[in-house]
Amino acid sequence: MTKIDHAHQLREDTKKHYNCSQASFLPFCKELGIDEDTAYKIAANFGSGMRHGSTCGAVSGVLMALGLAGKDEKTAAAFLRKFREKNGSLICHQLLANHSADKKEHCDTMVYDAVAIGEELIK
Repeated sequence: MTKIDHAHQLREDTKKHYNCSQASFLPFCKELGIDEDTAYKIAANFGSGMRHGSTCGAVSGVLMALGLAGKDEKTAAAFLRKFREKNGSLICHQLLANHSADKKEHCDTMVYDAVAIGEELIK
């Protein structure tokens, strides 16, 4: 299963809620040596812009994965730049204000964009 497929599976799960941070962090965990339950707990309070509309949880999740992969500040900056170029912002409340889709659909897109960029940079 690809990381994007894994993110889709997590966001579509109706039995357990995976916030945007969890759904963007968990697809990287197996290859980076951390179990999904631990990753789920680590990312729990980073969804919804760290629970207050700040940095997008999908961005936070991939930043965690980049750190776990041992990537440097240059790689993190490249991730942030690419995400911002694609979506116009890194800030949850701004991203939500700039969309016309429903919130879940919009946040799903942020997760998939973040995971795709993260996967490219971790390779």
